[in-house]
Amino acid sequence: MIKQQGLTGNPVRTSTPSIDSPKAQLGMLLFFNKALSGNLDVACASCHHPLLGGGDNLSLSVGVDAADPDLLGHGRVVGGNQAIGVPRNAPTTFNIGLWQQVMFHDGRVAQVTDGITTPDKDFPRVDPLAGRNLVHAQARFPITSVAEMRGKQFDKHGTAQSCREALAGRLGGYQKAPKALQKAATRYWLDAFRQAYNSPTASPKALITEQNIAEVLAEYQRSQVFVNNPWRSYINGDLDAINTTAKQGALLFFKGRDQGGYACASCHRGDFFTDEGFHNILLPPLGPGKAAQEGGATQLDLGRFLVTQREEDKFRFRTPSLLNVEVTGPWGHNGAYTSLDAMVAHMLHPFNGAIYYDSAQLRQPNVQTQHLRENIREILRSNSDLSGQGYEEQHVRQLVAFLQTLTDPCTRKKECIGKWVPTAERQDPMGLQLNARFSD
Repeated sequence: MIKQQGLTGNPVRTSTPSIDSPKAQLGMLLFFNKALSGNLDVACASCHHPLLGGGDNLSLSVGVDAADPDLLGHGRVVGGNQAIGVPRNAPTTFNIGLWQQVMFHDGRVAQVTDGITTPDKDFPRVDPLAGRNLVHAQARFPITSVAEMRGKQFDKHGTAQSCREALAGRLGGYQKAPKALQKAATRYWLDAFRQAYNSPTASPKALITEQNIAEVLAEYQRSQVFVNNPWRSYINGDLDAINTTAKQGALLFFKGRDQGGYACASCHRGDFFTDEGFHNILLPPLGPGKAAQEGGATQLDLGRFLVTQREEDKFRFRTPSLLNVEVTGPWGHNGAYTSLDAMVAHMLHPFNGAIYYDSAQLRQPNVQTQHLRENIREILRSNSDLSGQGYEEQHVRQLVAFLQTLTDPCTRKKECIGKWVPTAERQDPMGLQLNARFSD
């Protein structure tokens, strides 16, 4: 079966930087620093922490205005008992550099024939400022999101690009902005950029640009390659690397329905376990939603349609990679499922999963579910890409056992994954580095 699928166990098809490279090290410092947020209260790592699987362990992220900015995990809540403002689950940054075609749940950053398209240009026009690769392009957008990092007041009437430039100017101390950084802090960042770019005399304005900020953030994220898992060892000849239950799950995963399997590999294909396509799997709609326009349908997220405006793309989302899936929950584009077993069961019979969905499984307060039942009826009227089928409970356990073999042990060991977390000694002069505390 492995031979038929053409599997090698190695999904890496392009060069990736080392975490020890100068740019990746600078990127790590920026990734963990709140100076890139409008209100100086949230860092990229607040929602994408390596010790939380490159995510945040929440169904829906809490970006700006957290009650306790340094608290991550289930204890992270929006201040003032507000409703959740981020409409989608934080995708893991693990192995982000291995994507070849699209970024984000709806693919709004994508590789097209002549370059990379982003939300700054009408789809599918190429964005000349997208950057060197997909991760570079992706890194330019969380800082412009009001709910994620920008906040409501920073560059309030500006564009996405003016927001990026204002943040760069604040970091370099050459542009006035709300909540300006102290001179010691701007000097700290200038020294760091000069070292990373080997430009000891470059001016702040020439060196601390929105493009360079995005580049080093991307280099840090692209260094997060975690692909040395038991499944790879098994493919390469260690027949004891996975147990019998996992082998049974692998057969169910790869075999077609006419062979007694579930054809999971029709979408989760290859060594990266994704077709990088978009599919409607009838996930229950919850949270604030992301409709076509502000003030649109409550709690509904129209997915790929928001990019392409094609009717057939409604409720379609990117196929996630399954590498390290065990440690990157909650699962689904909105984190609707908080156990891997439940997510697998939904995939085997999505109609039943949607109809009988129980929001009590959510471990997060203030996630909007008041329109859940009516919106489930709405998505059930759409064209699902998965047809439901009966399944045995033991098959769920076997499939989960197989998925667990896709976990790189490094992702579960603090002493290993700690290479991607800056030490407290690297704190900046304003104390804006995220030194996270974790709640259950």
